[in-house]
Amino acid sequence: MSIENRAEAVAKNVEGKLQEAVSEITGSTKDKAEGQAKQEKAAAMHAIEDAKDAVKDTM
Repeated sequence: MSIENRAEAVAKNVEGKLQEAVSEITGSTKDKAEGQAKQEKAAAMHAIEDAKDAVKDTM
């Protein structure tokens, strides 16, 4: 498990949530979409790290 990669994923998720929250205030559909995309990217990053951990656990 890479702590740095996990931390980057958490930061990306927080950034996405914040951007999506701001979009609710401003009404910007572009910011909402970008915020959701960042959250999806963070979820993918976590899934990759989970897969790496699973492979390491089998060795």
